[in-house]
Amino acid sequence: MNFKSVHPDKSISLFVKNILVFEEAEINQKTVLPFFADGYPGLMFQETQNGLFVSPHNKQMPMLFLYGQTIKPIELIIEGKYKLIIFQLYPFVLKSFFNVTAKEINDGCYDLQQLENARETIKKLGKTLNCEKRIEILSTLLFDIFKVKKELLDFQIRQAIQIIIDNKGKISIGKICNEINITERTFERRFIKEVGISPKQFSNIVQFQLSLEQLTLKDFTKLTDVVYKNGYADQSHFIKIFKAFTGKTPKKFADN
Repeated sequence: MNFKSVHPDKSISLFVKNILVFEEAEINQKTVLPFFADGYPGLMFQETQNGLFVSPHNKQMPMLFLYGQTIKPIELIIEGKYKLIIFQLYPFVLKSFFNVTAKEINDGCYDLQQLENARETIKKLGKTLNCEKRIEILSTLLFDIFKVKKELLDFQIRQAIQIIIDNKGKISIGKICNEINITERTFERRFIKEVGISPKQFSNIVQFQLSLEQLTLKDFTKLTDVVYKNGYADQSHFIKIFKAFTGKTPKKFADN
């Protein structure tokens, strides 16, 4: 499998965090790609030999779709060769861009063929095999949506998301509200409306992702190194959170 990360064009960097590309040319290869909570919904284009299935739902995915917050661990299962292009979105755009209720597509997806401009995009994607050209086509789709919907975006929530990321999830809701000048009750309501999860849950996911990276890179001597570096109160709390997001204990994950 070939993988690369592509920095989004400046025109869409306000709402696109990263672009991920996965490719496999072997026709007899079975690929299982695990996905864990990362706080970012996304837009995915997939071109596969025998279809893309999501486990444990056993659901076959359309060619172009939007997915919401991934909270429970999932696996993408692909038989044969494939190409995947994933645009990771900052999560404040779901409702405004796509007119979906963010919370309703947590651990779910939305078939973008329901959008008229997306149907035209799918035709364009089918006329080229060039990855860079396909990224350009998808970037244009998102930028065109942005031009129409930008007045609907909640930039205070965008700012709050960045504050949480910059503080690695280790900041209180009260401090965030002071920084963006909003009451906690209003902030919680608007955050859930736009992002699909609470600001506390988003903070937990940011912390989890940093600990996941540390475990993946085996950048620790003992488990408590990961616990305290990432701001967890104690080891049992960390294990509970980690298992909820991955289905495995940190030790079992690190030993794989």
